[in-house]
Amino acid sequence: MPAYITSIGTAVPAHCIAQSTIAEFMIRASQLTSAEARKLRALYRSTKIEKRYSVIKDYGQIENFDFYANSNDLEPFPTVSQRMKAYRTHALPLALKAIADLPSTAAVTHLITVSCTGLYAPGLDIEIVEALGLPRQTERTCINFMGCYGAFNGLKVASNIVKANPEARVLLVCIELCTLHFQKKLDENYLLSNALFADGAAAVLVESTPHSLSIELKSFYCDLLFEGSNDMAWHVGDFGFEMVLSSYIPRLVKGGLGKLMTQLRQNSTLPFFDFYAIHPGGRAILEAAESQLGISSDDNQFAYEILREYGNMSSCTVLFVLARLLQNCTSNDIGKHIFSCAFGPGLTLEAGVFKLASMTQ
Repeated sequence: MPAYITSIGTAVPAHCIAQSTIAEFMIRASQLTSAEARKLRALYRSTKIEKRYSVIKDYGQIENFDFYANSNDLEPFPTVSQRMKAYRTHALPLALKAIADLPSTAAVTHLITVSCTGLYAPGLDIEIVEALGLPRQTERTCINFMGCYGAFNGLKVASNIVKANPEARVLLVCIELCTLHFQKKLDENYLLSNALFADGAAAVLVESTPHSLSIELKSFYCDLLFEGSNDMAWHVGDFGFEMVLSSYIPRLVKGGLGKLMTQLRQNSTLPFFDFYAIHPGGRAILEAAESQLGISSDDNQFAYEILREYGNMSSCTVLFVLARLLQNCTSNDIGKHIFSCAFGPGLTLEAGVFKLASMTQ
């Protein structure tokens, strides 16, 4: 029994901030010298991100902050407790905004939530059930702290549920508030992560029957590169979650993706890929993936568009890419195949082979 993504909804917070404006905020907050400021501006330009969205308006201001202290160095810096309070305040409204972008949530039987940027209990899953008026018996699964590849684990669980029970209708919600975890440390890892991450949410319906234009979840693949375990990591610090993001990641992704594709090509039923939906973890990662896959930036255009318009929103970002791909497809594309992948702590590589489908196929 197949499983299909029948619709994808996306949402971002109200505060849209230019990348250049965020750079100036970071320069002031970190109290950089003029030479350090020039380097940081160059780093922000090199990301090819034009704007990002945040639940925190402070990144677009020079005074009258709400979340950070109104001091030159933002001290006292927000604690984990304060950041988790903000997560609880903003996560549900943004998740519901993404869900409202779906055509309908009627008859949902299962709910899966994915997030790596906040935790509390009773959690977001229960709040969504109550807010949507879903039955109290709705089965809930929470996938937490997996980073940018978390959506793939959510899709795997949803696919397995639908394949086991064709009557199931699964709602998957990815919600990430990455900008709550800005760190002032001048280490290269933190400077890079501050330049990339943003806030967003995506909601997906997975069912056993396709709609007018859907994505069949054909197969999934996973690999672990233990040699990269220290190059991408996510730790809980005293002042928020701390992202380790090494400059070696593109090289590791390139090598790991090469090994993964070798394994895939050993499968004689592997189709020719017509479209690509790669998680835009950053410009260098996209370029590394293209080099290994033998594709051009044009083949990867949807990932670049999402990176430019939204930045890296962790787990929900690849769903934004898939949504953009669907928006640009027509009935003439039914039957074409998609290769999708994402990367995260571990170093983990997750990939999926998908197929465009419709109820009339």
